[in-house]
Amino acid sequence: MVDSYPDALKRLVSALSRLPGVGPKTAQRLAFFLIKSSPSEVEELVDSLRDISMKVHLCEICGYYTDETRCAICRDSTRDKTVICVVEKPQDVLVIEKTGYRGVYHVLQGAISPLSGVSPEDLTIDRLLARLHGDNRQFVQEVILATNPSLDGEATALFIARKLKPLSIRTTLIARGLPLGGDLEFTDEITLSQALEGRREIVTV
Repeated sequence: MVDSYPDALKRLVSALSRLPGVGPKTAQRLAFFLIKSSPSEVEELVDSLRDISMKVHLCEICGYYTDETRCAICRDSTRDKTVICVVEKPQDVLVIEKTGYRGVYHVLQGAISPLSGVSPEDLTIDRLLARLHGDNRQFVQEVILATNPSLDGEATALFIARKLKPLSIRTTLIARGLPLGGDLEFTDEITLSQALEGRREIVTV
């Protein structure tokens, strides 16, 4: 049936089906919805997608999304900059924000995963260490490792903890009330709040 579609519709269905969680049938439904939408609604969608592509990038300090040089959290003078929460993905920031956490962040842009070919050099660990040197070495009092409760997340947390040990900065890991193999992005704020409150100091060898 797809072969009978106009070329423009085929391209749209193909593009939509590449989105996470969107299969061929859902892509078709979305495409038909857009066809029936008004030109102004379609144009608004096109403009928003163009803006994301051209204007949204990673914060030069923490790696969260922003359309300026620094993100809103890093620019916020009321945040507690003595505490840095390290997460794997920008989406994790949104989840932790719901817990009432008032420190700042560092986004790794992934986790160490030898099986997937992701090494420490592929992440922003060096940028984290750079944030903790110089004057910030005395200023930052705690680094919270809020990586996912998976094998890759645990390995990443341990690697970072070992890197931070010579700096004598308190390094903690969020409590593992989270399900093994879970993802922070899909964790409710109550569970995550308890995990943050029950964080423990990491002891490295």
